[in-house]
Amino acid sequence: MSLWHWIVLACGVAFATKWLGYAIPARFLQNPRMTHIAACMTVALLAALTVMNTFAQGDSLALDARLAALLVAAVALWRRAPFLLVVVLGAASAALLRWLGY
Repeated sequence: MSLWHWIVLACGVAFATKWLGYAIPARFLQNPRMTHIAACMTVALLAALTVMNTFAQGDSLALDARLAALLVAAVALWRRAPFLLVVVLGAASAALLRWLGY
């Protein structure tokens, strides 16, 4: 199959998934357990995205300024800093380490 076949297939799967979401009865979606599962999945997906963007570089493991930025941001969150400050501190630490050559 060519690349376009895979793209059309992925579009079809995405459409079918969204359509099936509308077909689920509301009583299933209003269940407190389903709300809890959806909240946990959101956190898990965000954590996986963060880990992949921090440690992966192509097919290899990368330990560079991104790891330091994540650690600085984690400490700022732990110290209950405002979110904008957390982002600025993480970005500044990554920029400083990259400027220093790490």
